[in-house]
Order: sequence, then C-alpha cells, then structure tokens
Amino acid sequence: MGFFETGFSGLTWGSLVMLIIGGVLLYLGIAKKMEPLLLVPIGFGVILVNLPLGGLMETIVNGEVYEAYVIGGEPAGLLSRVFYYGLTWEIIPPLIFLGLGAMTDFGPLIANPKTLLLGAGAQFGVYFSFFIALLLGSAFPDVLHIGINEAASIGIIGGADGPTTIYLTNRLAPHFIGATAVAAYTYMALVPIIQPPVIKLLTTKQERGIYMKPQLREVAKREKILFPIIASIIIILLVPKSAPLIGMFMLGNLLKESGVTERLADTAANAFMNVLTILLGLSVGAFMSADAFLKPESLIVFALGIIAFSASTAFGVLLAKLMNLFSKEKINPMIGAAGVSAVPMAARVVQKLGQQENPRNFLLMHAMGPNIAGVIGTATAAGVFLGIIPNLLG
Repeated sequence: MGFFETGFSGLTWGSLVMLIIGGVLLYLGIAKKMEPLLLVPIGFGVILVNLPLGGLMETIVNGEVYEAYVIGGEPAGLLSRVFYYGLTWEIIPPLIFLGLGAMTDFGPLIANPKTLLLGAGAQFGVYFSFFIALLLGSAFPDVLHIGINEAASIGIIGGADGPTTIYLTNRLAPHFIGATAVAAYTYMALVPIIQPPVIKLLTTKQERGIYMKPQLREVAKREKILFPIIASIIIILLVPKSAPLIGMFMLGNLLKESGVTERLADTAANAFMNVLTILLGLSVGAFMSADAFLKPESLIVFALGIIAFSASTAFGVLLAKLMNLFSKEKINPMIGAAGVSAVPMAARVVQKLGQQENPRNFLLMHAMGPNIAGVIGTATAAGVFLGIIPNLLG
C-alpha cells in the first residue's frame, strides 16, 4: 500500500484542527465529566469523520460518490445512514423526548404552578438571540450567511436543549446542525460555569439568601396522570408544530405515571434512551467535518450561543424578581435561572448557590419546577418558529 492510498495523504490543516476539537470534547467528557454521555460519542464522531478516506459519511449524488455528507444525496456510509435516517428523517430527537418524559417528575411543577411562568420567561433569551443573529446577518451579508432560518436555529440554543436544537435546525437550516448541536451540548455541560456569574450580577446577596420552605404540597397520583394528557392537548392546540416533541415527551411521562406500563417506562428511560444517545452523539459529531464546520458562521454560532444561554438565564432571574413585586410569599429569584432546559444541571447550580448564601435553604425541588417547565417551553418555542417562519418565507 502506497502513501497516497492511506488517510495520511488526505490530511489537511482543517482536518487536523477538527481532530483537536474532537480531542477537546473527549477531554471535557472523560476528564472533566461534563455531559460525558453526549460529549464522548460526539467527540469520537468528530474524530472519525475527519480521518480521510474512511468513507463513514459517503453520499451518492447523481451516481457520483462524495466522501463528505451532501444534503439531498443518498447516504452510502455507516454514519451518513445513521445521520440521514435518524436526524434528517426526524426520528431520534422526538424519541429522545419520549425517554426524557419517562425520566421526568412533574410533581414540583404541579405543586407550584407559577414556576411554569419562570420556564416560559427563560425562553425570552431564545427570541432575544434570534433577533441579534438576524441583525448580524443583515449587517454583514457577505461574511455571515445568516437568514431567518439560521437565526432561529441559533436562538434556540438559548433553551439549552440539545434534541430540540437538532430538531429545529434540521427543519430550518440543516447545514448548521453540527455547529448548533455542539454549541448547545457544550453550553449545557458548562452550566456550572456560565450561570453563576449571570445570577450574581442580577441579584443581591440578600435576594440570593431568600428562604423558601423545602416542603412542597403532596401531588396526588391522579394529578400526575392527568397532567401529561391535559398539557398535550392544550400545548399542541396552541402550537401544532410542537406536536412531535411535546407529544413524545408527555407520552413518556404518562408511561411512567400511569402505574400500569412500568416495563415500557423503564425501557424508554434506560435501554432505549442509551441507544438513542449513542446514535445521536455519533450523528452530531459525524456532521462536523472540517469543510462543514470551519466557517465564519460556525464561530458566530458559538459566540451567539453563549449570548443566547446567558440571556435565557438572565430573563428567568429578572422574571422571578418581577413576580416578587406582586407576591406576598417571596421566591428566591435564583430559581428563575433554572428555567432553561438543562435538567437537572441548572437546578443543581441554583441549589449550590442557595446553600452558599443561606445554609438553611434547599432550593433543588423549587428549581426543578422551572427546570422542567423550561423543557416544555423550549419545545414550544421551536414549534412557534416552525409554525411562523415557513409562512413568512412562503
């Protein structure tokens, strides 16, 4: 075998950069234990797809074979098939929501319904970043090819929900899917680093120390069974395009709470979820070839992604402070920061900060309410984008 028949002959500076990026993701997942279940398969997928001549993302277009994935072509490689049938056909993200639903306890949200507003409030960060991305795309059209579709895909990163980001991006801007997905999952992993400075900037020491009674009211079994059914009907009627994500999320929760489908709920929450996570991680990583990723737009995605995430955190905190102006029983404004979809990382951050300011405070269960509401809110925000944007362009 000669040199030009090996992958070494096809290495470029771009592929070397991407190999380093893949290594960094593996380091964060393995050494730092930051979202390892996702960053490890994503990182390894990045490495695999940037090793030349491997053929993992081969695509056939008009009878010609391309080593990189080509949108609209016929997948011919192992990972291009996984990506095409799993993500392009929109199978994996909704099924992940099924598993998430089977792992979710809506009890804290039902016990304190006003926390639903905090989950919704955090979604303002999504729209804030959407408009910033749109303005930048309009201001620098020759450098940044960011239209309304790409702006929506960037804005949804603020919800800190990887599957929703992938689902929306695949619908509106599939060429952005590698950058937006990795940005979403990276910032989810960096929740303990990103959120505390934003929270401290917007709150006083006295506000962070506000005591909340740890005991929430006991939620009846009937309430937990009815909630996913009623929530599905209301949300999907209001935002029909949210049906794939909200429907699967609520079905998974109903399997868990009904008490008669334990085997299905256990499978969805564990074995099935683990398989989907592996396929999702590899698919996302495999789309991050040097040609697809090393563009100005990708760097802008990462920059705007952290703005989106920080803005969502900030809006959640500010809404909690606003609610305190009209509420007799004060809530700790930090729980508003848990309104993003990073479950349960954001709630744990709030718990840790609350303990630092007031050792008597146990905010975890209070923060889980807006945290779970954030999952619903981000999926609904994606449905809003999918319902409005095609009509605007059409």
